[in-house]
Amino acid sequence: MTEQHHIPPAENGTGEPAPRSGDKRVSAGQKPAEQGPAGRKTGRVPSLYSGKSLVPREGVAGQALLTVIAIMAFLACLTLGAVMLVRDTARGWQTDIAKEVTVQIRPFDNVDMEASIKEASQLLLSFEGISKVTVLNDEATAKLLEPFLGSGLQVEELPIPTLMTVSLEPGSRPDLETIRQRLAAEIPGASLDDHRNWVDRLNNMAGTTVAAGIVIFLLVMTATVLTVVFATRGAMAANREIVEVLHFVGAERAFIARAFETHFLRLGMMGALGGGLAAIFVFLGLGIWTSMSRATPQGDQVSALFGTFAVGPWGILGIVLVSVAIAVLTGLTSRFTVMRHVAQLETYGAKP
Repeated sequence: MTEQHHIPPAENGTGEPAPRSGDKRVSAGQKPAEQGPAGRKTGRVPSLYSGKSLVPREGVAGQALLTVIAIMAFLACLTLGAVMLVRDTARGWQTDIAKEVTVQIRPFDNVDMEASIKEASQLLLSFEGISKVTVLNDEATAKLLEPFLGSGLQVEELPIPTLMTVSLEPGSRPDLETIRQRLAAEIPGASLDDHRNWVDRLNNMAGTTVAAGIVIFLLVMTATVLTVVFATRGAMAANREIVEVLHFVGAERAFIARAFETHFLRLGMMGALGGGLAAIFVFLGLGIWTSMSRATPQGDQVSALFGTFAVGPWGILGIVLVSVAIAVLTGLTSRFTVMRHVAQLETYGAKP
C-alpha cells in the first residue's frame, strides 16, 4: 500500500499558517464586510447606530404634550400682555390726571351763564400753574352723554351743566383747594373736580388686576413644569428596559438625560413658538378691532380702559422671552427628572 504523508501548511514567518490559495483573511483591526443578498459582500462596514432616538419622537403622547405646551405658552403670553396693558393704562391715567382738572357750572334761574363762564375763566387763569381753560360746546357735551342718553340729544333744551377743561402746566402744582374755594364763593353753581377719587379707584383696580395676572402667570408656569414632569416619567416608563440596560452597562446619567432633554426641548420650542405667535396675533387682532370701532361709544369706552391693545416692542420682546423660557424650562425639567430617576437606580444597585 502506498504510504500517505500529511504535509503541514507552510508558515509565513510569524508562526501562523500561510493563507491558502483563494482564501481572504481580514487584517487585525479591520471589520468584516457586510454580507449582501445571496451571501454577496457589499463592501460596507456595518454601523452600530440605528438612527432611532431613545425617546420616540412621534406618537399620540408626543402630539398631546406639544398641544398642552402650546396652550400653556399661549395663556402665559396672553397673561403677560394683559398685565402690561393694564399697567401702561394705569400709568396713562396718572399722567392724564396730572395734566387737567374739570370745572362744572350748574345753571340757575336769573343767572347769566355766559357771564359766569367768562368770570370763571378769568379767575382760573389768574392762578399760577394754569395754562389754558377750554369750554366744552354743545356738540362735545352731547358726545359725552351719548353712551347714557343716546344720540340726537338736544343739549340746549336740557338743564345740563357747562363743563370747562382746565389744563395745567407740566410739572406745576397749583393750589387746587384754594381754587375750589374761590370758585364756590365767587361763581354761583361752580365746582372743581380733580378726579382724584376716580383715579384712585382705577389705580386700585389696575393694581389688583396686575397682581392677579402675576399669580395666573405663575400658576401657568407651574402647571407647565408639572406637565413636563409627568410626560417625562411616562416616557421613561415606556422605555424603562432601555434606560435600565443603558445604566447597568455603564452609560452615564448625562448621556441618558441628554436623550430625553433633547426630545422635550424640541417639543417645548415648537409648542412655545406656536403659543407665542397665537398670543401676538390675538393682540394684533384686538388692536385692529379697537382702531376700527374707535368712533363708537363702546370702542371709546374700551379704549379709555385698555388703550389700543398695542403691546408695543417691549410687549413683543416679553412674549418672545416667555416662549424661550418655557422651551428651556421644558428641557431642564425633563433633564432633572431623568437624572433623579437614574440616581435612584444607582442607589438601588448599590444596596447589598
